[in-house]
Formats: sequence, structure tokens, C-alpha cells
Amino acid sequence: MSGGGLLVAGTTSDAGKSVVTAGICRWLVRQGVKVAPFKAQNMSLNSFVTREGAEIGRAQAMQAQAARVEPTALMNPVLLKPGSDRSSQVVLMGKPVGELSARGYHEWRGGAERLEHGRRGVTGGRQEQLLGTVLECLAELRGTYDAVICEGAGSPAEINLRRTDIVNMGIARNARLPVLVVGDIDRGGVFASFFGTIALLSPEDQALVAGFLVNKFRGDVSLLEPGLDMLHGLTGRSTYGVLPLQHGLGIDEEDGMAVSLRGAVRESAVAPPVGEDVLRVAVCAIPLMSNFTDVDALATEPGVVVRFVDRAEELADADLVVIPGTRGTVRALEWLRERGLADALKRRAVEGRPVLGICGGFQILGEHIEDEVESRAGQVDGLGLLPVRVRFAREKTLTRPVGEALGEYVEGYEIHHGVAEVTGGEAFLDGCRVGEIWGTHWHGSLESDGFRRAFLREVAAAAGRRFVPAADTSFAALREQQLDRLGDLIENHADTDALWRLIESGAPSGLPFIPPGAPA
Repeated sequence: MSGGGLLVAGTTSDAGKSVVTAGICRWLVRQGVKVAPFKAQNMSLNSFVTREGAEIGRAQAMQAQAARVEPTALMNPVLLKPGSDRSSQVVLMGKPVGELSARGYHEWRGGAERLEHGRRGVTGGRQEQLLGTVLECLAELRGTYDAVICEGAGSPAEINLRRTDIVNMGIARNARLPVLVVGDIDRGGVFASFFGTIALLSPEDQALVAGFLVNKFRGDVSLLEPGLDMLHGLTGRSTYGVLPLQHGLGIDEEDGMAVSLRGAVRESAVAPPVGEDVLRVAVCAIPLMSNFTDVDALATEPGVVVRFVDRAEELADADLVVIPGTRGTVRALEWLRERGLADALKRRAVEGRPVLGICGGFQILGEHIEDEVESRAGQVDGLGLLPVRVRFAREKTLTRPVGEALGEYVEGYEIHHGVAEVTGGEAFLDGCRVGEIWGTHWHGSLESDGFRRAFLREVAAAAGRRFVPAADTSFAALREQQLDRLGDLIENHADTDALWRLIESGAPSGLPFIPPGAPA
């Protein structure tokens, strides 16, 4: 195999494209295939910094780990980071180039206007230029790897966006990629979704759609088989596998705007606590929450229960409160005040009860914020719990720092416009600590096992809990186990021989056209 490829599309958002892409990558690399993931355009508030200092979606970083390769900007050339329901920061080849409304982005992508965002003008290329960049990245990956597994976005049948599409059929057509459509049967209506997806594509697009993959199936597959046979009769396309519903896969979510967090509990390890007590962690579900995957490492610890909250009374029994990152620091600060959470956090500080602020959460804990970049609100008072002054810079900090805290080695990554001036307190991961209030710009620090255990011991002591961190919990090893589970899903429940042929040789010839096709 050389330069083989596949586009994993979906009938809807959250159909399972990210999981299937990662699973195929892990299955292939276990067969000795040199494979890489790719997503031309991603919308996500969960992002990652590559070693060369480029920002990409965390889902693509996770897929690179599944493929056992180092993530690069080539794997996610366009990243959209929502700043509201109507606008996003555009990150191109790992660097931010401006802020656009949804309409403005699609017009820019289509070449109708220049990219303007009030701070500086960035020349907006036509759709062909952006598509050219995407295709160049894909071609470079295909020239380097035996196979590239591409992930689509949303649905390929979004007919209102097809003209400027660079992530679904637009890239499949230009790169001659076979397409596998994933459907979430747990939502219901999967057969209609499969058929309707095909029937809304043009003849040229339909010719590349090789077949289907059913995701999140419960029950006896034999009961589904008559429907799959009828689907084949209606479309002339095969189903490449039926993946069972599996809980606790624990992969990085992609779209922070779509995650419902009210009352959600982060999946925790099944093992009972090592000590006599559990440790309760409350994560403030602030607006535009970003990189909430930071708390995944806490949830892997036996006896640690992680919950997302949005009411002040929900902090009462928490041993640790985490204020995560956000794409809207000033907006999140206002939200905390409106809901009484700000006052509850101040009471915790007086009582000596632990609070951890990460990135935007760290900035919120400071004395004041000067923002002429993100919210353009000017100077805003913070919660005043840490001796920190924050000024938002136009350039974004994108780094992979390493250091030491609590006597342990720590790795992390930084993604922020806010520049923190620390004027006191005890040094802590380039941030600071005052009593039991901790703040840092470092994402991912809790994935360092020794540091996480030391931090949890501090939290337990301050909270008066007889909690003891497990001595052998390895976040990296647990993540590898989860990725192997994804590979097992493909290996055990997909037609891997047919999948291999599809990746190597492309879509079968002679696939029938299903009317009516895309509207003119």
C-alpha cells in the first residue's frame, strides 16, 4: 500500500466519525501500516499544541496517538474555535488569522469578501486557495504515509454548503477518496439517514460513496441484517460493519459548543478508592469552555468523582473546584457572578478550600483583566483571589512547557491570548498559588502522573479527606488501552478485508446513482 486513503463521513455530527477514524488508525498501525489521520476543517474548543507550536483539534491529536505518530498542523490545517453562536476564530496551519461570523467565513472561503476583524486586515483567498492548502497538506501526508484516514465534518449532504465544501465531498472529489458513511443507530432513523445522505449528493459525489458503517448498535445483529440487505438493494452499497455501543471509550470530545454538561459526570475509574474517602471534584461549566479534557486525568484516579456544575450550591460538598479554560474569559467571569458562583469561590478562599484555575480560569482568579482583544471590554475586575494582572495580547501564546511543581516533573501546553503578570504568591507552573487557590496557564499538567498524585494529596489534606491516590495509575497507559479498544472495535466488528481494499484501491466502480441527487 502506498498513499492509500479513506474519508470517514457521517450522517450527522456526533455520529462517531472521530471514534471510527481513530479506530481505523489503530487497527492499521497494528497491521504494520504507516498511517496518519487528517481533518481538513475542524470546529472545536478542545485543541492541542504540536511540537512545532501549531494549534490543532484535540481529536486529531488523539487520532495521531492512535496511529502512533507525532501530530502536526498538516493533520488539521483549518481549525474554527467558536467565540459565540455566530462567530469563530479561524486558525490556519496552526496559527490564528482572524475572527469571523459563520456567514463571513463561508463568504471568505467562497471568495466573496476579505477577512476583516477590526484589528488587522488579512487577505481572504478564494475557496480554491483554501482548498488548495488543504489538498497540499493531504498530498504531503499521502506522500509520507502508506495510508491517510480522513475525517469529515457534520454531514456530506449539507447542500447549502456544498459549493464551498473543503472537508467532506469537496476534498473527496479533488483527492479521489472513497467515502464511508457512519450512522448512529442509537439515535434511530439510521436507514433513512443513510439513504437520504446518498440521495442528496450529485452523481459525481455519489460515485465515491462506497458504503456504510453502523455505529452504537445494541442487541442482536441478526435482527438488523434484513434492513442492511434492503439498504444494499436500494443503494447498491454494502455495509462495512456494525459497531456495538460501548460506554467509557474516554476519547477527547471535539465540539465544545455541542456538549451538554448540566449534571454530567465525567467517567471515572471503576476501582474503589485506595484510602477511606472519595474525592469530589466540581468543574464550573463556564460559557465557551475549552479544553475541559484537562479533568480527564483526574477522572482516571480511583476514588475521584468529577462532575460539571453550574449552580453555587453544587460547590458546597466539593473537595476541589476547577475553573477550566474558556474562549470568553470576560463572559465567563460575568456568568460566574450572575449565578452566585463567584461569591461561592470567594468563600472557599476564605475557608481555605481548594480551587484550581486553568488558563482562562486562572485569569478569572486574578485581580483584573485588560481585554481589548477577545471581548474588547477594556479593564475588568477579576475575582481577586490571586495576585495576577492579565493583559490580552493580539498574538496567541502556543507553547509546550515543561517544569517542576510539588517536587514532580510536569509537562503541559499553553493556548492563550492573555499575558499574566504575577506579583506575589508561591510560584506554580508559571502561575501562582495563594493558600489553597492555584492558577496556571498550563493545560494537560494533570496528565503527569507524579504531579497529579502530589496535587491530589494536597487537595485531600486541605479538604480533610482520608483520600489516597493510587500509586500505579498511569494516564498514558489508560489512554493507550482506550485507543486499543477502538482498534478492537474495527478489527472485531468491521469487514476489515473489504475496508483494506477500499483504502488501497478506492471506491468500487459502477455504483448506482440514487435519485434525486443534489439540487441544481
